[in-house]
Amino acid sequence: MLAVRRLFQQRPLLGNALAYGTLFVGAEFTQQTLLNRVLVRDKEQPKQPYDTATLGRYAVLGYTVNPTILYYWYRWLDKRLVGTAVSTVAKKLVLDLGVIGPINIFIFFTGQLIESKQVYFWLPAQAVNFFLLPTRVRVLYVGACSFLWLNLLCWIKRSPSALKDTVSAQKTP
Repeated sequence: MLAVRRLFQQRPLLGNALAYGTLFVGAEFTQQTLLNRVLVRDKEQPKQPYDTATLGRYAVLGYTVNPTILYYWYRWLDKRLVGTAVSTVAKKLVLDLGVIGPINIFIFFTGQLIESKQVYFWLPAQAVNFFLLPTRVRVLYVGACSFLWLNLLCWIKRSPSALKDTVSAQKTP
């Protein structure tokens, strides 16, 4: 734990990139594991191999592009808007959702339909980020939120009726 703390203090971009990338790729890996190995309906069906090309694309975004953008964004934002007063956090939320949010969405969802309900997740998540967290751990926090969010999106993308099927299977004796 001391080494991790030292990494975040001495090389915060690297520490955040490693943490964010692991969480980002971890979301896709988790979904592939669940959908192709754990929740397989036909137990006789051979387990599907991992889609390494997709995992690779997540790795490029998760270890390089996204954490770098977020790291410098949060540094800039926190230098311009200092503190956790409600008005300051409100300004940060508007800027975060209005400026960096669309950039990150464009990068990730290029060529895909953007889920418009994401604001219901990211608005409170970023409010916690700006109210409670110091700048040095914001990328890590957003990485953890992205892990949750991406798992949900991956689930929906791969199996739109998966939740309904899972619920009905649990009700069936």
